[in-house]
Amino acid sequence: MDEQKIENLEELNKIISQNKAPLEQYLGTHLLVYADSHPIEGTVSQAKVTLVNDRPFTDIMLSYSVSKQPEILIVDYNVFFEDSDPSHANMAKVHMGGQQQEFIFTYEVRELNLGEMSFLTQAKQFLSLGLKHIFTGYDHILFVISLLIGAKTIRHIFYLVTSFTIAHSITLALATLNIVQLPGRLIESAIALSIIYVALKNIFQPESKHAPWIAFAFGLIHGFGFAGILSELHLGGSHLAVSLLFFNLGIEIGQILIVSLVFPLFLFLSKRLVSLNKWFMPSVSIIVLLFGFVWFVQRAF
Repeated sequence: MDEQKIENLEELNKIISQNKAPLEQYLGTHLLVYADSHPIEGTVSQAKVTLVNDRPFTDIMLSYSVSKQPEILIVDYNVFFEDSDPSHANMAKVHMGGQQQEFIFTYEVRELNLGEMSFLTQAKQFLSLGLKHIFTGYDHILFVISLLIGAKTIRHIFYLVTSFTIAHSITLALATLNIVQLPGRLIESAIALSIIYVALKNIFQPESKHAPWIAFAFGLIHGFGFAGILSELHLGGSHLAVSLLFFNLGIEIGQILIVSLVFPLFLFLSKRLVSLNKWFMPSVSIIVLLFGFVWFVQRAF
């Protein structure tokens, strides 16, 4: 960690320590906890800013005292949603009775009921997170779309998508389980380069189909990118396998939806509108190339 980042981190933590009382007051009105239907008050036992994958995250620990372990614990979370950022999401860890339960609060899901938490609830959460991640990961979407350009058959698409899926599933698991870790800037820059490579091939070799090994090789890189959000959540070991499985499943469902929408359009253009296809496909590839180049410059320098 360079000196500038250390200084910025220290300054942020100093500001937090000096404003502990306003922070507790804000959380007391925006984060409500009920134990067996009775409201309970908490205190901030820890508040600090940490760096995860070179990105700053606020880590706040709240402590609640109860006379006995409640059968039902309800958390009503409205931190930041109304005030500043409706796209805000927060990973919560609830420690109670020697057990830990993870939960993701979003604009759409703001209430946690531990009495109703189940395998299905957790699976649904991380499936939704995977879907959201792929549909908001525009670099991943452009890469997949670029692979489809020039593909002529469903069999070829199947080989490309399968190769990409196997590869990114491998590195997603390795990175999430902390077996292999690579610098975030390196991964994000390499993802941009993968887009540039495929776009250039589409422009200068329009009749050459992409080989499955290309999809596999770049899929390994994209898998590390997918893993970024899970590593930022610091998931507990007891729920890691389920979270990883359904997060990856959400990505695959989103990927299949993208391919199902885009490939028929490209196939129609290539077979029915030959004259249009001569300029449309290269134009799409040039646009993709420009996005890849801009992302590479932003991420690498």
